[in-house]
Amino acid sequence: MSHQLPDVQASAPDVSVGLSQVGVTGVEKLVKIARGDKRPIVLMAEFEVFVDLPSGRKGIDMSRNLATIDEILEEITREEAYRVEEVCGDAAERLLEKHDYTTTAEVSMSAELVTREDTPASGIETQSTATIVASATATEEGTREEIGAEVTGMTVCPCSQGMSESRAREKLAELGVDEETTEEFLDAVPQPGHSQRGHATLTVTTDGHPDIDLRDLIDVARDSMSARIYNMAKRPDEDHMTYEAHADAKFVEDCVRALAEGAVEEFDHLPDDAVIYMKQSNDESIHQHNAHAEREVTMADLQDELNAK
Repeated sequence: MSHQLPDVQASAPDVSVGLSQVGVTGVEKLVKIARGDKRPIVLMAEFEVFVDLPSGRKGIDMSRNLATIDEILEEITREEAYRVEEVCGDAAERLLEKHDYTTTAEVSMSAELVTREDTPASGIETQSTATIVASATATEEGTREEIGAEVTGMTVCPCSQGMSESRAREKLAELGVDEETTEEFLDAVPQPGHSQRGHATLTVTTDGHPDIDLRDLIDVARDSMSARIYNMAKRPDEDHMTYEAHADAKFVEDCVRALAEGAVEEFDHLPDDAVIYMKQSNDESIHQHNAHAEREVTMADLQDELNAK
């Protein structure tokens, strides 16, 4: 007995609902970032690519479009680029041209950037790692691009540190230490508080290419926490990091405020409608939960808020 395969296309339901995002994730490509006379930085980047799907269309023809997406990513990553966000912007604009049914194309990428630096006390050479994030959204009105980074650092809880300081003050009083000496000691020797490994994310989105140096953005993010941390550290470096962190104890909310202040100070040349995204997540050491804070705001509003302080 022969069986006739059903006509899947004919039996598919009518389409009346569009989809804002349909695409592919996990596409890996090598990206080369030019550095003038120096050798280019080579990144293993992971891309996500999406287009919107209007009502009346069942799908984006995944197999055919995957070939198109791969072809576009191959073309834009074959040559050196000067900005990672440009790579995303070029890809999004080409996708928009290739898909006549779509009005929006989005491309995002992430990659690990490794740079060399010296440790703060012993001065030995080590490496620092940051996660680069970039994206672009292309429409008929133009292209907006985002560049940012996620970095890891250290924070200390001001609340637990305050309790330790109170205990130290009481003990010093019992030992007969006068108040002036006690305060001088506590100012010079920060008291213990529970510490966290913190993750700071800072991104900037503008029309066209954001006019910022990625290294400056990474520095702002690293300096927003209680202390920077280093992959390799001798004992003097460990002492330096511990002291610096306890001398600048910060709640998770304080880190986002520090991101805001650093972004305004470092990137005050950005247009008013530039969007600043700031996020801090702390891996708590004495709790089973983690702490999180974030903020997204235009540069104009952020400047107004800080100027009003």
